[in-house]
Amino acid sequence: MPKKIPMRQCVGCREMKPKKELVRVVKSPDGEITVDFRGKAPGRGAYVCPNTDCLKRAIKSKALERGFATAIPQSVYDTLVERMEAGDDGS
Repeated sequence: MPKKIPMRQCVGCREMKPKKELVRVVKSPDGEITVDFRGKAPGRGAYVCPNTDCLKRAIKSKALERGFATAIPQSVYDTLVERMEAGDDGS
């Protein structure tokens, strides 16, 4: 029997994709919002495709703010854009 692949929904394009293909933004238990490229940080996670189009769509629709019920610092968006444009998957 093949191993089950965990699927997550991108907050930008709303498509279901394998968890390994997405970038995780996490709100830690103490309320800090960071980018988690490994997918292991504790806290509530939201996933975005690793391309700038999905990220721009998520920013425009305020999907991350809704997912975490809090304002997202501009530094988090800057980090996401910078890493995506560089093609860095955080590995």
